[in-house]
Amino acid sequence: MFKTKAVTRFTSLCATVAWVILVFSDITVLFSDIKSLPSDVPVWLPRVMLDVYVIALFYYYKFKIERDESLTFTDLLWKVFATGLIATVISLAVRLILFLLGSTKLPSNILFIDFVYQINLALFVNFLLAAYTCWKRLILYQKSKWLMRAWLVFELLLLSILIYDSIHIVLSETISTIAIVVTSLLGLVLSANMRWVAYLNFKQKWTSLLLLLLSLFYLVYFLYSVTIWSDQISQQSQAFIDFQSHAFNIALLAFALTYMTFSFLVVLFNLPTSSVFEQKLEEVINFQRISQSIQTEQSEESVYNILLESSVRSVFADAAWLEIKGSANEQKLYTFQITEKETKDIHNHLEKNKIKGALDQSSDKTKNLSKHLGSLKNSRFRSLLAFPIKVKDETIGTLALLKELPDGFNKEMTRIISAFANQAGISIENFRLLEEAFQNARYKEELKIAKTVQKSLLPTKLEQDADFEISAFSASADEVGGDYYDTLRISKHEIALIIADVSGKGTTAAFHMSQMKGIFHSLAQLGPNPKDFMAKANKALVYCLERGSFISATYFVINTQSKKVFYSRAGHCPVLLFRTSSQTADYLKDKGTALGMVRSHDYCNFVEDNQFSYASGDVMVLYTDGITEAKNNKGEEFGNERLAQELQKNASKSSKEIEESVIKALYQFSGSEDINDDYTSMTVKFN
Repeated sequence: MFKTKAVTRFTSLCATVAWVILVFSDITVLFSDIKSLPSDVPVWLPRVMLDVYVIALFYYYKFKIERDESLTFTDLLWKVFATGLIATVISLAVRLILFLLGSTKLPSNILFIDFVYQINLALFVNFLLAAYTCWKRLILYQKSKWLMRAWLVFELLLLSILIYDSIHIVLSETISTIAIVVTSLLGLVLSANMRWVAYLNFKQKWTSLLLLLLSLFYLVYFLYSVTIWSDQISQQSQAFIDFQSHAFNIALLAFALTYMTFSFLVVLFNLPTSSVFEQKLEEVINFQRISQSIQTEQSEESVYNILLESSVRSVFADAAWLEIKGSANEQKLYTFQITEKETKDIHNHLEKNKIKGALDQSSDKTKNLSKHLGSLKNSRFRSLLAFPIKVKDETIGTLALLKELPDGFNKEMTRIISAFANQAGISIENFRLLEEAFQNARYKEELKIAKTVQKSLLPTKLEQDADFEISAFSASADEVGGDYYDTLRISKHEIALIIADVSGKGTTAAFHMSQMKGIFHSLAQLGPNPKDFMAKANKALVYCLERGSFISATYFVINTQSKKVFYSRAGHCPVLLFRTSSQTADYLKDKGTALGMVRSHDYCNFVEDNQFSYASGDVMVLYTDGITEAKNNKGEEFGNERLAQELQKNASKSSKEIEESVIKALYQFSGSEDINDDYTSMTVKFN
């Protein structure tokens, strides 16, 4: 950036110095020629200084315009216009000074006329080089190898002409003519590159036409000015730089004028197609907005609003509405420049005339109903177009577009909006699928959290005692389950155990499981007998469980001092007890109603206290119904008998080994790792 500014300042300074020397040397040579005196400066110096001025300005605009990538097409035209405007204002200011001098001797002085001529010539060349640089940017847009080579040859020809003008040898007129013709032909070929015009919108084309027209005016003005001043000087002397004999200036003028004229004509002839092109582009953008609405919008309503807005803009409708059939057959209405009363009037009019399949959401075809609005009184609309909105082959709504003019919609408009309606249906379907996927993802995340919480509710370490050993197993059918087991030491010789099964599955069951844990830890520490524990637990749960929900449970208190187990069963699976003395495994039959089933103080009448004594080698298995009701591929249940057989077969093992054997046999029986109900068991082996 700093380098560019330094170069532009240096080149502008060089151009200024070159022009000052040019003016001084040209006036000196002219004066010497008029007075028939030998010139104090070389006669070739003015031409060389003009070339230096041209080269300095060439590099000035190269760094100022050509390398500025931020300039757009219209910015380049503005650069040409602004340069021409400034140059013209300066030239007119000089003319004003001449006018104010009136009939004095100075305006008729040949040397003063040459000075004015040099000012106009410098401004003209400056304007031509600015235009040349901008035209280069426009021509080389979407460049190719051929185009780059052609432009390089063109610039080399211009440089050759410039050098030739400096030397100014004999036969200059013939050589100049040939050089100008060849350069002009190549410039004509290059001027045919107008690809940038296609990228202008309607407004930009109008702006470009105005800028090009004014630039052409500046070009003609300067050509007229330098020609007039040059002719006045040539009547008295030929010893000055004549613009008309400077081949480079003529070639540059021809190129600038040619491209300026071509650009104006091409933009002018492309003007009628701009509105159509922009309309097509708008249609593509609107179609893209509808297609991408699934990614950018937060609700279906946003998609509906985009559809309504895009449809109206694409066909220049005066009004529109969108009816969407919601849940429970509720109708949602989205309107644009039309009242709800007007939509109802049109509905009623069509129903009265028995026009079916349009706004009644029963048609799969687009309907142009313009002819039916002609007889609708007190309505400003005379054209109507209706489209069904479909999701999964089901019509969920209708899009209606209206115009105040009769026959306001053509086939092209029908095709466009039909595509919009179809794409909107796809977007809505995708939006719903995506929303469903998000909900499933949230549900899975919630289940994952619930599973973590549930896992924390189950004890990581069970109470142990020298009199017995305990092991436990639990597996959920869903992400979270409702089976619960726990242990709690009440005193030195008493340990409480509980196993429970909450009705249902999933997060609700896990929530009730957490309530059961709180009740167990709160009541067990108070040391009630098992029956009282159940009665108090039922009273607490009545206020928590919704009707229809219940918890089956069995509560135990193992007294290692008396070698007895006290327990109460609340509708849970019977206890499986193996006695080493008889080498048999039997189920303890006793009564009990599940917690939450009886919602009164009479619940204590539905449970009872039970007890049994244990001996070394006895085994107690507690389990939930998911184990005994597990089925194989034939539909047979694992059952109580198989469970008892597995216990009896492995009773001599440790509690952990007994548990592993039972669970292994259970999975082998079911033949699958997928379970339909929660598996939970506690195995207690007495020492």
